[in-house]
Amino acid sequence: MKIDSKTAAIVTGGASGLGHATAGALAAAGARVTIFDLDSAKGEAVAAELGGAFARVDVTDEAATLAGFEHARAKHGQERILVNCAGGARGGKTVGRKRDSGDIQRHSMDDFAFTVGLNLIGTFRCITIAAAGMMTLDPLEGGERGVIANTASVAAQDGQIGQVAYSASKAGIVGMTLTIARDLSSEGIRINTILPGIMATPPMLGVPEKVLEGLAASVPFPKRLGHPEEFASLVLETVRNGYFNGQAIRLDGAIRMAPR
Repeated sequence: MKIDSKTAAIVTGGASGLGHATAGALAAAGARVTIFDLDSAKGEAVAAELGGAFARVDVTDEAATLAGFEHARAKHGQERILVNCAGGARGGKTVGRKRDSGDIQRHSMDDFAFTVGLNLIGTFRCITIAAAGMMTLDPLEGGERGVIANTASVAAQDGQIGQVAYSASKAGIVGMTLTIARDLSSEGIRINTILPGIMATPPMLGVPEKVLEGLAASVPFPKRLGHPEEFASLVLETVRNGYFNGQAIRLDGAIRMAPR
């Protein structure tokens, strides 16, 4: 798909990290970008920086998400590009022992449901809303109507101790990618998922320097954290390359995460 000034795009979680970098890359390519995020201050600032729009959206909330899409479409028209970067997690082992007492403790069901609701269901919610809108568009050259890019994680395949909820939610995104590509194939809508490794996002950069050095050393090559701009570059390739469909691709410097 060609990206130009006629192309409307939505990036969830676009106020920081991978989403911010992706929104910037899309805007630099000419797209009219709307950012969805919970952080209104950052979201408004990024939107102003990019000459785009902002909507405060909680992707776990149906009404709020629908309102966000309505706002974006009123500003820029029906989107042809959706990038799902919104996500998060609450950690915990499947079953563990309390440090102080040694008592056996099950994983919180509320925390598990929160993580799956945000990462997996929130992503799927945005996919269905965007795809339904894309179906109303006239097809471009080659019959294409729209493109969707999802953010999973290498934890979908290499989940570490204490990441069971996060791993399950991200594996769900990977698992539904090909099925959705098949569901949407007759409508000319493509979808792909990127599994980033250890990326230099604000939460990661907040850990102690020695921890960052150890993480960088664990990457086979290059021995560093990934740059958000590298993620954004891959998103743009999935958009521009019309034969890229139904794929889940790692962006990780060949790392395979250890158990802890």
